[in-house]
Amino acid sequence: MKKNTMVLLGSFIIAGAIIFLLMAATPGSSGIELTMKQLLASQEQYKDDFVTVEGLLIEDSIKWNPDKIELKFDVKDSDGNIMHVIHNGPKPDNFSEGVITILQGSPTVKDTFKAETVKTRCPSKYEGKDMKDYDPETHKEKLNQPPKEK
Repeated sequence: MKKNTMVLLGSFIIAGAIIFLLMAATPGSSGIELTMKQLLASQEQYKDDFVTVEGLLIEDSIKWNPDKIELKFDVKDSDGNIMHVIHNGPKPDNFSEGVITILQGSPTVKDTFKAETVKTRCPSKYEGKDMKDYDPETHKEKLNQPPKEK
């Protein structure tokens, strides 16, 4: 083979490998956003998908095991649906009753979600600086809104 042909072939192989690695490293980019009600109604359908779902944290349900770095908790929506969550990773700092949790992962067995990431929304960050007028019902209403289409 000519030297130019080998350099061109090598460049294509390297470019292909880079594209493959970028696609493999970003599974969340092709995920599905669902409300908790939608997910619980058709959990079996989404068991192999990367899903984003939101819920209100139930503080009494938090079980943190620092030895295993395992976090278990329950979230609810405004319709009263409850979902159990298992997360192998750190516990977010502002984990308290009624905080909106954003979960990314996949459903497992009935009403259970295996979260790869757990994020929280701080109400003060989104509601302004005057917390005396903070209305928790506003956050419950936001959970019932269907996700935005992309």
